[in-house]
Amino acid sequence: MGDAMGIFEDAKETIGEAAKQAGRAVEDAVDRVKDKADEVKADAEVKKAEAERDSVKARNDAKENLRD
Repeated sequence: MGDAMGIFEDAKETIGEAAKQAGRAVEDAVDRVKDKADEVKADAEVKKAEAERDSVKARNDAKENLRD
């Protein structure tokens, strides 16, 4: 009976460690997804700022041409 209890305890520890590793893997995957989302958001903000800059430049150029 003692051997059986030892086997069960070992199995319980192994399962516990596997669950911890799985949990860490899920957390890592979630972090990677969040990081990628932040990257995509930042890229979108840069593109928006660049488009706004180009629009302002075009508007200023048009005004300058009207003054000439």
